[in-house]
Amino acid sequence: MTVTGEGNAIGTDSLEPALSAPLRRDLGWAQVLRMSQSADHRDDPLLRQIRDTAAVLRGTRMIKVLSAEQVAGHLGGWHPYGFCYRACDIAHLHEPRDLTMLGTDGVEHGEMAFALRWRAVDPLDYEVPGGPGQPGLATLQAHNRVGAMILGTGFTPSNEDLVPEYITAGFADLPMPANAQIVAYVPGGEEVLLYSYQPEQHGWLRLAGPRWRSVLDLLPGVSPDREYVPCTMPASSRLVGNIKDKEYEAVADPPEEFRVRALTRAARYPVSTLSRRAEQARWREVPCWVLQRDETWARLRLVRPDNDSLAATRARCYERGVYESWAPVGELLDHHIADIPYAL
Repeated sequence: MTVTGEGNAIGTDSLEPALSAPLRRDLGWAQVLRMSQSADHRDDPLLRQIRDTAAVLRGTRMIKVLSAEQVAGHLGGWHPYGFCYRACDIAHLHEPRDLTMLGTDGVEHGEMAFALRWRAVDPLDYEVPGGPGQPGLATLQAHNRVGAMILGTGFTPSNEDLVPEYITAGFADLPMPANAQIVAYVPGGEEVLLYSYQPEQHGWLRLAGPRWRSVLDLLPGVSPDREYVPCTMPASSRLVGNIKDKEYEAVADPPEEFRVRALTRAARYPVSTLSRRAEQARWREVPCWVLQRDETWARLRLVRPDNDSLAATRARCYERGVYESWAPVGELLDHHIADIPYAL
């Protein structure tokens, strides 16, 4: 984090503006940290001003700390979703024991930490896990939560670090950008690049060599000898783009490349428009994403979880902030395909 007398960021990557706090004699570092950990300061204008300096831009590196089970899920086809961070805000954390405190599934991670790292396609894909967009998260009862409590200040619980946290907007699944990475952090702080995402093939290329077989052995259901792992789960969201009024499935390689998804390199033309496409519906008056369905049942994820929506849907918490339920398809209202457009 950058702290200056005037609150100006210094020495930062243009795609990753530094978190900046206007420290002065009557506002020290320790006080800002205490404010970030207090529910009494959820609506504090000064704390929001500090939080707003940690902007997500097109191309900002995002990261989500994973368990071995979650790594296996992403190798199978899961998308980025739920709680995440800007990579620059946790770059000082290298030891697995420090990173696993940021895990989302409440699972004991042991002596190894894993993470999914990708570049943001657009700022509208991310929001602060608190008011006004998500006012109910911080009020969820303890027995309905998994993982660390949600403070509602926009910062993760910590006695030592001021770390701004994000969620994917409305807890949406975000299509995986090109060259996303799955990495491991081993004791001693070394980072190991395990896999890289290949969007045209819809699969993961293994980059870790024989030295790291013991790390790959920790991933349930994943062969450490397999050099390419195809995604097998159907996607719940995808990118579409247009060229001269004709629609194509698209690929994002932020910050600058947005193209037609094509196996042949010569056919990967740039698209002139780009949208994220997913299913939405309301069930029992609660807005949801439709993750999968057949003729009878639909798997739903709550867009804005709070105590009332949990009572109405009896949704279960699968990881920090992520609540899902199954509903009869016939009970869904306003069931439609939604396109969320990006400005290119």
